[in-house]
Amino acid sequence: MRVTGTVDALLKAKGNVVWSISPDAMVYDAISMLAEKNVGALMVMEDETLVGIFSERDYTRKVALLGKNSRTTRVREILSSEIVPVSLEATVEDCMRLMTEHRIRHLPVVERNQVLGVLSIGDLVNWIITAQQAKIDQLENYIAGSYPSTTE
Repeated sequence: MRVTGTVDALLKAKGNVVWSISPDAMVYDAISMLAEKNVGALMVMEDETLVGIFSERDYTRKVALLGKNSRTTRVREILSSEIVPVSLEATVEDCMRLMTEHRIRHLPVVERNQVLGVLSIGDLVNWIITAQQAKIDQLENYIAGSYPSTTE
């Protein structure tokens, strides 16, 4: 089953709040913000420029497992600097493909160097589940004869 939908439609449905942090912030502050906002990643912004992404995965692999101290380590020391952005016109399938190819869980939505939103793997899965359920409901209504008639 093909899932349709664009990043633009997905952002309109889920919202486009972008949580960000400075690269000079301490990792402790970043993980505190992740917990407070109940998100898995923060955009790392220097002024208005996206310089990387800080995620729970970065913390566990680059701080906790290496014995670093989150109160004395700056975000810039451990952020993921490989940014894989998507545009508003990208499809949900495009996003899933990018996440799989790059083994990432968050995609910043960027247009003209401005971050307009962030998509997580959870956002995409929710979109796909909702689209599939809508298609199932349509088919069940059609089979049951309750599909809306186009002629009257």
